[in-house]
Amino acid sequence: MILFVLRNIKAMILLGLVAVLFGCASIPAGSQPSPQDPWESFNRSVFEVNEVLDAYLLKPVVAGYRFVLPEFVREGIYNFFSNYNDIYTALYNLLQGKPGYAFGDFMRVAVNTTMGLGGLLDLATPGGLEKHKEDWGQTLGVWGVPSGPYVVLPFFGPSNVRDTVGTVADLESDYLFKLLPNVALRNSIAGLRVVNARHTYYEAGDLLDGAAIDKYTFMRDAYIQRREYQINEGRDDAEPVIYENPYQE
Repeated sequence: MILFVLRNIKAMILLGLVAVLFGCASIPAGSQPSPQDPWESFNRSVFEVNEVLDAYLLKPVVAGYRFVLPEFVREGIYNFFSNYNDIYTALYNLLQGKPGYAFGDFMRVAVNTTMGLGGLLDLATPGGLEKHKEDWGQTLGVWGVPSGPYVVLPFFGPSNVRDTVGTVADLESDYLFKLLPNVALRNSIAGLRVVNARHTYYEAGDLLDGAAIDKYTFMRDAYIQRREYQINEGRDDAEPVIYENPYQE
């Protein structure tokens, strides 16, 4: 199952680019235009391709994942990747000039890795160590790099010009799993990460699908607002963004 997803990631990206060849999607009447989305017609085309890929590939795989694996196993997988991501979050917080957050992130990694069975258990969160989530896009934003126009990436979804550069940098700087000597194991872990990431908003996606809204506009506006808030965190006019473990009450 996992290898199937991984082997098709490149195909997903190429299918998204097919939107360029077959023209741009029409903008629904009554839709609210955004000055941050000058490429809306093209973005909608990529969005529609992503929706098809999600409905016919990722969601069925995630449904099988939920059916085959018990919740405690899925929780362990989520915790493992979350702990791994905390390493990078700590480094990004240092680069953003937030040493207090970085220290807390490093402590999370230390606690969960040593006492949490390599990260399979999240003991840091109930212990009072708050979880943050940072990436290269946020770091560039804190450094003053403007976001640029909104863009929908094939497979990766909502983004902007700055965050697209950040996404590429995130992928290129993700060294731990690249260093694994066993290619099959490395590919399996990469595929599992994709499934785990999609699983975290499995039910939220169903709610959006059933709502009488323009899903594209909703996701675009939510993404733009959330990214602005994330970049402003730690400043005097914004509270820090705290991420909760969906498996913990």
